[in-house]
Amino acid sequence: MFSSNGDRAILDREPRFDDITSSLKSVSKMPKAAFRETAQVIATARRFNEEVVRPRALELDRLKHEDPDYLPWDMVEEANRRGFYTMFIPKLFGGHGLNMPSLSCFMEEVASGCTGIANLIGVHYLGVATLCASWNLRVMNRVMRDTAEGERNGKPCLISLAITEPGAGTDVEELELVGKAKVTCHAERVPGGYRLNGNKIFISNGHLSTWHMTIAYTDLDDPANTTVMLAVRNGMEGFSFGRQEHKMGQKACPASELIFEDCFVPDDLVCFDALQAARHTRSMQAVTMQVIDYVLSGSRAGVGSFGTGVARGAYEEALRFASQAEVGGKLLINHEWAQCVLAEMYKNVALARLSYVETNYANGLYGLFKVLHYKPLFYLMKYLPQQFVDAVVQPFLNMDFVTWLFRKIYFDWQREDEYQRTSGWASLSKFSATDAGVRNCQLALELMGGAGVRTDQVAEKHLRDSKLLQIYEGTNQLNRLNLFKCLIGRSVPAAKVFED
Repeated sequence: MFSSNGDRAILDREPRFDDITSSLKSVSKMPKAAFRETAQVIATARRFNEEVVRPRALELDRLKHEDPDYLPWDMVEEANRRGFYTMFIPKLFGGHGLNMPSLSCFMEEVASGCTGIANLIGVHYLGVATLCASWNLRVMNRVMRDTAEGERNGKPCLISLAITEPGAGTDVEELELVGKAKVTCHAERVPGGYRLNGNKIFISNGHLSTWHMTIAYTDLDDPANTTVMLAVRNGMEGFSFGRQEHKMGQKACPASELIFEDCFVPDDLVCFDALQAARHTRSMQAVTMQVIDYVLSGSRAGVGSFGTGVARGAYEEALRFASQAEVGGKLLINHEWAQCVLAEMYKNVALARLSYVETNYANGLYGLFKVLHYKPLFYLMKYLPQQFVDAVVQPFLNMDFVTWLFRKIYFDWQREDEYQRTSGWASLSKFSATDAGVRNCQLALELMGGAGVRTDQVAEKHLRDSKLLQIYEGTNQLNRLNLFKCLIGRSVPAAKVFED
């Protein structure tokens, strides 16, 4: 992979100061109200956990096991009634506008009760993040206000990300690998829009979502330079749902097949393509790389929060069991070996949480959240009445100039080391927190013995739920390579990754 001189350079190289100090730099730059908001978000998630998630987790798991085509609409509707699908959408687009990093804290809380139910909410924001990463404010305004309207009328309007294909999974999440992927989702340019053909698989929340941010390619032999993002809505001619996958864990959240057969997507639902990139930004390949990095820097921190949540859920189940079960005439929790296991589990939770929190600090300084964390804009959006935003500010979002300006800020004016920093930390959080989640589940079953594998115990469900976390948003192996590329390899000229 790299020369002996490269080996010596790695040993001698100190971490870049900016790569390890995002939290310190954020202390003065983050709006103080954001921290108070986060405390309120955690309290809201805990109420949801106690009132809904924990009482229903095993039931939903059983229902999906008995009927693989079951869809948990009642849970989606409950989340919609509580405003969870607009809670973190900016007020500019009709949402409640709570700070985006607090979404990770929300997800940790819910995932500690059930990762599948957490995904019913969290995956919606993966679609939101993908849409936002295009910085096409006209389409963003249309789609996210659809979600806000769905909250008002009681008809949930979720957003999914459709990227994985039958022959291309992790490959399409790295620009260096997408050229080797067997992509088949083709977008043909036609008058007035694109004609879309192909299949997407393993799409979380697919059957439950109204909008699908669909990644396709105008040249299947050159996907890196011909990527397009299209907003596909249910009911469009040529679009349909296929099967639901039969999963081992996270059963509450369906994994769907999406089918496109001569599906026409008009120009006003094209989030970005090569022509737009040529008008507003640099090369298409540079834009594609940055869009992918922006999305994954946010979503991988979210998966890190899922991993933290499942690690915490397993720890809490083990702690409960150890506080009740007797071994050798005394409570299990009073045995030193059990105390060591519980301490190890607590450590895994704490370190996993620190990893996603640090990643969110980096995103607030350099990544997807940075404009929203600019103090004047943060407080303006917080205190301006929604009616004023809708009447006065919203019309500007449909102007080409505003899209051009945001793309300049996020694409042309973003330094390479900044998006590498957020991408590298996101990968660190993703693989470390999800590995910690799996490890804690294994430790819980070891401590609980035969009781841990009973279906009426939550610990075995946490283990089934945890394994999928190591796969989606890029396998943990790929995320290790991405960390190397972004935080280590860029300091060592001899280092190379993603070679043939």
